[in-house]
Amino acid sequence: MSDEILDKAQDAALALAAERPWREVSLRQVAERAGVDLADLYALAPAKSLLVLRISQNLDHAALAVSADASEDVHDRLFDATMARVEAMEAHRAALRSMARGENPAALAAHLPLTARAILEAAGVTATAPRLLAMTLVWARIVQVWRDDEGALNRTMAEIDKRLRLMRGRLQRIGAGF
Repeated sequence: MSDEILDKAQDAALALAAERPWREVSLRQVAERAGVDLADLYALAPAKSLLVLRISQNLDHAALAVSADASEDVHDRLFDATMARVEAMEAHRAALRSMARGENPAALAAHLPLTARAILEAAGVTATAPRLLAMTLVWARIVQVWRDDEGALNRTMAEIDKRLRLMRGRLQRIGAGF
């Protein structure tokens, strides 16, 4: 039952964020659009930021679904997992951009390491502290580029490739490479 409520609320939140600025959307409006009782939703997610976290975690599933055995090259596996996450975001571009503009920046920043860990794990890379920090920084930059990259995602793909290469080189220099 709780997953059903949260799934409906997530879909409603994405729809509402695509229609209007996220800061103008209330939890009550999300519950109404989702067709769920506000008290039931509030018991599961007492803040919109928790719905944004759930959306982020569900988008992480796209990265986690990538096979770590797809390539012997770590760069290629990281690229594939990162690109899978980006492609999952594409269907919700307007909503995610609205949420990014309207959500507390600290709350959004808290999601970055979770996605970074999902990408590393999907690629079969152990998420040590230096790797997790490096991938978090890479992911933060990729999201920035993605928000402004309309169309075929050429800029985003180029940024992913560039940042992953830089990350790999820097991690190798400090003995934390893969």
